[in-house]
Amino acid sequence: MAKLPFQPKARLMLLLGDQLIRDAGIAVFELVKNAYDADATSCTISLQNIDSVSGNATIVIEDDGTGMDLRTVKNVWLSPGTGHRKSEREAVLAGTEKSRSQLGRLPLGEKGVGRFAVHKLGDNVTMVTRAKDCKEVLVSVDWTKFDNNNRLSSVKVTVNERTPKQFAGEQTGTRIEITDLRDMPWTRRRVRDLHRAVTSICSPIAGPESFKATLILEPDPSNWLEGLLTAEEAMQLALFRFSGRIEKGELTYDYDFRPWKGMKEVDARRIRNRTMPVDLRTEKKKGKPSLTKSQDEEEVDLESLDFGPIEIDFRIFDRDPGVLKLLPGNMNLVKDFLDQNGGVRVYRDAVRVFDFGEPGNDWLNLGGLRINVPTKRIGNNQVVGAVRLRLADSKSLIEKTSREGFVENPAFQVFRRAISFAITQAAFERNLDKERIRKATTKERQREPVLAEVSELRDEIDKLKLEKEEDQRLNQYLDRIEIQYREILEKLLTAAGAGLNLAVVLHEVEKGIKSLLASIKQGQPLNQVLERAKQLADIVDGLTWLTRQSGITDVSAADLIRHCLFAWSYRFSKHQIELTNGLEHGDPPFTVRGTRRLLMTALMNLIDNSIYWLGTKRVKGRKLYVGTTMELTGQPAFVVADNGPGFKDPPSYLTMAFFTRKPDGMGLGLHIADEVMKMHNGRVVFPEPGDVTLPKEFDGAVVMLQFGEVQHEDSPRRRH
Repeated sequence: MAKLPFQPKARLMLLLGDQLIRDAGIAVFELVKNAYDADATSCTISLQNIDSVSGNATIVIEDDGTGMDLRTVKNVWLSPGTGHRKSEREAVLAGTEKSRSQLGRLPLGEKGVGRFAVHKLGDNVTMVTRAKDCKEVLVSVDWTKFDNNNRLSSVKVTVNERTPKQFAGEQTGTRIEITDLRDMPWTRRRVRDLHRAVTSICSPIAGPESFKATLILEPDPSNWLEGLLTAEEAMQLALFRFSGRIEKGELTYDYDFRPWKGMKEVDARRIRNRTMPVDLRTEKKKGKPSLTKSQDEEEVDLESLDFGPIEIDFRIFDRDPGVLKLLPGNMNLVKDFLDQNGGVRVYRDAVRVFDFGEPGNDWLNLGGLRINVPTKRIGNNQVVGAVRLRLADSKSLIEKTSREGFVENPAFQVFRRAISFAITQAAFERNLDKERIRKATTKERQREPVLAEVSELRDEIDKLKLEKEEDQRLNQYLDRIEIQYREILEKLLTAAGAGLNLAVVLHEVEKGIKSLLASIKQGQPLNQVLERAKQLADIVDGLTWLTRQSGITDVSAADLIRHCLFAWSYRFSKHQIELTNGLEHGDPPFTVRGTRRLLMTALMNLIDNSIYWLGTKRVKGRKLYVGTTMELTGQPAFVVADNGPGFKDPPSYLTMAFFTRKPDGMGLGLHIADEVMKMHNGRVVFPEPGDVTLPKEFDGAVVMLQFGEVQHEDSPRRRH
């Protein structure tokens, strides 16, 4: 049996360059990243005559870093895959060596294959490099010589030492000149794309101040780079800024809304050091309906995944045409900038990780989330975002060899979830001010659709002084319109509210059936199988309260609470929530006249909200209270309270449609509950601490379904 070595062909070097480096932007990025690792403070990319087909087109990448001596060129640069940078980084992180970097940088490279980037740009490469107190090293590579079936070792690279010419005196650094460029001539669009890639290597809103990359076009044919808005200029025009830090399972953020001078009727708004638990739960099962995403998830400890702190900075723009008219600048330049540079990018030690935030890479699914509620979600072309990681603290996030993001391991999935949660909070804050802008710019009156118009029409009819018969006929038609509209509204609310809750319950029933089938196949005791089957039958039977048409009837508060709690009973157990039914501890019973399934929908939505936010509580002892009270107005109300994080926003915003802090939420639960209560001569109320007597442990969110005048349990019922 023979033991034989691999004998790679020379062409392998070309294949590596083509496969590992996608385009010119990533190629240049790899070379600039090498400059960063070499402690450079600046790196200049010069494109010379790239619109020409005469053969004199050249790309030059030059930095003022530490450079290389002859030994490093031979043993490291000419030995791809050595992992030299990775070894340096690991030694520093382990504390066995001090940082090689005079600027305290950890090497970003680790696989030793970034040098193949030059082949993506051109066939001939000349590199001049000089380390401190050393001669210059001159390296020449003709990549066309690798295009054959000879062994790799047969192709030679020219390496010489010489007296410093390029880097005279005490200068150090590296200069790479690339000729015989590929894909010639370059186009205006390609140059502008490269300019965007270069200017995004270092975040304009995240540093580092000690390193800068610059693109120069010599000559600039037809002013190809003219009219490009700089990142710094664009950032100043962002109406909304959201910045903060994710650490130890919490998001702490600042928010600023800075209206332009033309928005005289809208005041600025500022939030400082708001802290809230981060929902990092991830789905156990793929392919579930989006409405149930938050209901069947496992909790994840961010600290166990070795991320370290995550810094975020989102600059958010409003692209509404009516708002852009007030922009103190060129509207088209801003729109073009956002179209090319919009998105959320990731930076590690302040240098970019490609290709997060590139056009076409919607890694946070911002576009998908905007489909149903486009005005409430933030799209890629509305935000310029930076996420900063420390290389030393984020070892669980591994860059792909292809230079296109992180390996999608469990750590990355949770990292993405954390950023999605943060951008949801940014969208919520933005939406509050966006609504104020809309009201100020459109001067719209808040009115209930259809019913407001019907009321206005009745007033106009009264002014006409019509004959009695004509007046009656017109008002009869309006009565029909109003009655039918209210019936349609009730059906829509029932369908929407029931749908939100049914999706969750039915998913649990589906899991229960599968579990029951497994129990039978495994031969579990018959009494256990029967008990599980009875529980499932009871849950499905309870759903009839939510779906069966009942019309307007007398609904007992005790029955309503009992059915709601039973419908969510499996979730209380799953999330380890300790439940208190206030009616079992002296809360006043009452009967309300209304539509049973609508009232059940409203109460289930309140309970569902509490369950969700209790799930973000990182400690044990989650508690939920569901009961009744008459303290607030003297009239009956349902009350739902918990010991979760509580509400962060003004009550007037909490019931608005599509306003939500849940990353996958629709923002409809409280809105539907409020619409249901309006139909029952009531409202959703968010009492202040002390307004309602509750056990002291319920110090989180408190919500009430407050009715107008209704009957107590012991009062005589009206006949209908």
